[in-house]
Amino acid sequence: MIHKQNNNMATYEEIQKFVKKRYRTTVKTCHIAHAKEILGLPVKRSWRRIGERKYKVSNTKLTYIDDAFRHFNMK
Repeated sequence: MIHKQNNNMATYEEIQKFVKKRYRTTVKTCHIAHAKEILGLPVKRSWRRIGERKYKVSNTKLTYIDDAFRHFNMK
């Protein structure tokens, strides 16, 4: 069963679970936020973030996260 937020977006936790199950690797929430930024999806700035991103998403994980976005019909 897929749970969606009101705005038809999957939660970060759902995206993390999808990537872990399909690719057997983990992604940080900051990787998901960076991927959203790169791919032009709406993203809110974390209240904890100061300055530039500390952890940027790798090209490999960007591909995995993009696949999750497509799976959840976010793109």
